[in-house]
Amino acid sequence: MNIIGAVVIYILAWWTVFFAVLPWGVKSRWEAPDDGVKGAEPGAPVAANMKKKLLITSAIAFVIMAMMVGLIDTGVLNFRQ
Repeated sequence: MNIIGAVVIYILAWWTVFFAVLPWGVKSRWEAPDDGVKGAEPGAPVAANMKKKLLITSAIAFVIMAMMVGLIDTGVLNFRQ
């Protein structure tokens, strides 16, 4: 497998994992005891923790990409047939 294929697998895995990780630990303003901002949308998260979620997403996507590249390089997955 070439580097372009690995990058494509990483990008696909990253976006898939990102949308799965986004709701982790989210507490909306109407669930929090103090929303902090008057006039804010009630469904907006109190603390999104995006940096943490981006790091988690990148790590999980890297593991998925490494497993996929390993499976493709060993011949277990063969998309050429």
